[in-house]
Amino acid sequence: MVYPKVIQCQDSQAFSSSTATKKWDLYSAVCLERHPVIVQPMQDMEQKFYNLLKRIEYENSFKSDHELRVEKEEKLKNSSEDVEKRDILIQTAQDFEDSSQEELNNFTFAPIITKFDEQNITSTLKWKLDKNLLLLIQQKVGNTYYWIPPQGIRKEGETMRQTAERVLQDICGTEIKAKFYGNAPIGFYKYKYPKKFNEQGIYGAKIFYFLAKYIDGNVVSNVKYQWLDDTEFKKVLPLGMQKSISQFMLFT
Repeated sequence: MVYPKVIQCQDSQAFSSSTATKKWDLYSAVCLERHPVIVQPMQDMEQKFYNLLKRIEYENSFKSDHELRVEKEEKLKNSSEDVEKRDILIQTAQDFEDSSQEELNNFTFAPIITKFDEQNITSTLKWKLDKNLLLLIQQKVGNTYYWIPPQGIRKEGETMRQTAERVLQDICGTEIKAKFYGNAPIGFYKYKYPKKFNEQGIYGAKIFYFLAKYIDGNVVSNVKYQWLDDTEFKKVLPLGMQKSISQFMLFT
C-alpha cells in the first residue's frame, strides 16, 4: 500500500489527459455521523412561528375531556340540585390540576450541558447532545498520522460500498453499528503522491466518501478517535479534505 508523505488537495484542472492512464489507488472512507440527541433551542423567529401555530391550533380545537369535566363540575357546584352527586366526588378537576402542577414543579430536567462538555472530552457520544457529530480517527497516511474519517484501500472484487463497510469494521471494530445511505458515494477527494511514487506508475489516491448514520455500539479501545462538530473537525482535518467533506456534510 502506498501513502503520500503530505496530503495535498489537487484542483481537477491540474490533472492532464496524460495522467489518465496512470494507476490510482482507490479508497473508500466512511463519514459516520451521530445525529443530535436533543432538540436545539429555538431561535427567535422559530419561537414566534411556533407560538402562532399553537394559537391557531388552540382556536380551531375542540374542548378536551378535562375542560368538559371542569365545566360539568362547575355547574354541579353552583346547582342546588344533585347534592348526592356533589358529595361522591373523590377528586375534582381542580385537585387533579393541582397535583399535576406539583408533580411538574418537583420534576428536575436532565442537564443539557454534561460533564463531558465541561471537560471537553471528545471521545464520547455524550457531549454536544444538540449537535451533529462526525467520527474522526487517528490514522497513519504515509509517515504521518492524521485525524480523518475511517478509510481503507479497495480489495480486488469489492464494490466501493463493500470496501466502506469492511473498513468501518476493520478499523472501528464489529461492535459499532451503522446504517449506510445508499450504494453510491456522497463525496470525492483525490491527491497526488510524491514524485518517487509517480515514477513507479502510481499517480495518487482517489477517496470515495460514503455517508452513514451511527446506530449503536462503541469504537474499539485501541483506536484513537473523536466525535466532532463542524467547528471542531475543521481544526484537525487536513485542509483539502476539510473543504471536500464540508461540501456534503450538513451540521446542525
